[in-house]
Amino acid sequence: MKEKLQNIKDQALTSINESASLNELNDIRVNYLGKKGELTAVLRGMKDLSNEERPVVGQMANEVRETIEQELEVRKDKLSKVLRQKQLKEEKIDVTLPAKKMDMGHRHPMNIVLEDIKKIFIGMGYEIVEGPEVEKDYYNFEALNIPANHPAKDEQDTFYINDDFLLRTQTSPVQIREMEKQKPPIRILAPGRVFRSDEVDATHSPVFHQIEGLVVDKNITMADLKGALAVFAKELYGEKTRVKFRPHHFPFTEPSAEVDVSCVMCGGDGCRMCKGSGWIEILGCGMVHPKVLEMCGIDSKEYSGFAFGMGLERIALLRYEIEDMRLLYENDVRFLKQF
Repeated sequence: MKEKLQNIKDQALTSINESASLNELNDIRVNYLGKKGELTAVLRGMKDLSNEERPVVGQMANEVRETIEQELEVRKDKLSKVLRQKQLKEEKIDVTLPAKKMDMGHRHPMNIVLEDIKKIFIGMGYEIVEGPEVEKDYYNFEALNIPANHPAKDEQDTFYINDDFLLRTQTSPVQIREMEKQKPPIRILAPGRVFRSDEVDATHSPVFHQIEGLVVDKNITMADLKGALAVFAKELYGEKTRVKFRPHHFPFTEPSAEVDVSCVMCGGDGCRMCKGSGWIEILGCGMVHPKVLEMCGIDSKEYSGFAFGMGLERIALLRYEIEDMRLLYENDVRFLKQF
């Protein structure tokens, strides 16, 4: 047994010294120290030794193992250094060559406009809130004074999941949910994605984005609404921007109005952008209908409020003079690099 151990030691050390690669060195480790290695096979035969011989042979076997492991580590360090030196010579890097150009991403024009709008209204004391895109028919229509079979539903034909749930057609349901959750005063801005079954063209899409605002407090009047939107328009389009309110009808506001701003291209003189009128429509607004307040548990005799809503895509198109809304969704790098 002792002779076998000595032979294993000598053979292993010779093989280690003659090894020329790390892979070869690893094979030597497995051949001698692995589960099926030569040293392991000898140790399994110790059960046949006498009680006096077993400790002596065991000690010698441990010494052989330690010697082989030490030599393996020494040889591994030497081979690693040789391999490293070879790589340094063969794999040269010319640090004077120009670096590879990294293409940086660009903020999407809609994100830029959305952040600017948020900052404007946060500066006026508004809170940003969000709600579910899969909405109940009650919140999307009935709570907004649009009962079943109302003609206004035809204008917002949408994607129904069943009789009770649909993909929201506006972010107005967020306003209803907030009025149910908290008592006035309320000042919120609700941006988000909405859905309507429109055909895709230069100005329409079945998926688009809206930003709606709501203020409810004591003694809120139409003058407060006009003042807030005038500040918004001047902050977004410039100090010289003028605002015009045109009477309109929305089921959930009374009185209601469409809001125009002086053309960002011609300043109101008339051009192709504004079709010669000098004005461009940007949003709809009005005083919150008393029935909507009452349905949300707010006393319409004590509180009043105003609401407004705008399409984010339309605001972005006007701001950057983009003629086709589809450009906002195609993610063409050549287009996005302009912003």
